[in-house]
Amino acid sequence: MKFTRLRLIGFKSFVEPTEFLIEPGLTGVVGPNGCGKSNLVEALRWVMGEASYKNMRASGMDDVIFSGSGNRPARNTAEVALVVDNSARRAPAALNDADILEISRRIEREAGSVYKINGRDVRARDVQLLFADASTGAHSPAMVGQGRIGELIAAKPKDRRALLEEAAGISGLHNRRHEAELRLSGAEQNLARLDDVVTEIDQQLETLKRQARQAVRYRNLSGEIRKAEATLLHLRWLGATEALGESDQVARMALGFLMAGMVTGRVWQAFVHSRWSMEQ
Repeated sequence: MKFTRLRLIGFKSFVEPTEFLIEPGLTGVVGPNGCGKSNLVEALRWVMGEASYKNMRASGMDDVIFSGSGNRPARNTAEVALVVDNSARRAPAALNDADILEISRRIEREAGSVYKINGRDVRARDVQLLFADASTGAHSPAMVGQGRIGELIAAKPKDRRALLEEAAGISGLHNRRHEAELRLSGAEQNLARLDDVVTEIDQQLETLKRQARQAVRYRNLSGEIRKAEATLLHLRWLGATEALGESDQVARMALGFLMAGMVTGRVWQAFVHSRWSMEQ
């Protein structure tokens, strides 16, 4: 993976669109003070995912946007694009289908940064991993800024180890391991929450089973009660029908006796008593 071009617009002192060709064999940038040497190196760091404004010699990330001068107004945006030769196919699989990769970062004042690779929106993490897999990145020891040599000499063993790991191309593995550990931790937390949900559902299931058994028992008892009530009503109807038939028979007999002049007081009393009993 080789850097071929760097394009800047509105980044620090590069207010106008500027294209910097990175020819084979280029190892350094020299020039008088104030010509933008450090800004070029910082533009490289920035487009490769630098997240610390302190490393950009700024009090805030918006400070990388051209702030204006006596004869030029301030800009509201800044953009840096880095063109990379990927003919060796060293990019991650999702980005490894093109010979040329253009990584760009655009910042809008008070709105944050947006990253793109070949015009497609990506995360800052995707850009950082792309360069980490290629043994470079925003903190690559290959980019030596002003005062960096002194910092390396005075660096602590831990910091030197980080530089050696970056030079050996294994810093990307550490980043991926960290991401994998975060995903694993998230998965374990999700499993713990799922266990709680399963326990709660089991408790609800037992309650529902108990309610279902009660509902079945209620339905069975209700059916038996309806059958008993129907049987009772049927028996009452049969008794009433039989009594009514007997009463009608007595009435016909009494009527016959009356018509024949043979009705006695006792018969008539029996008839009246029978009718009264039926009405009751």
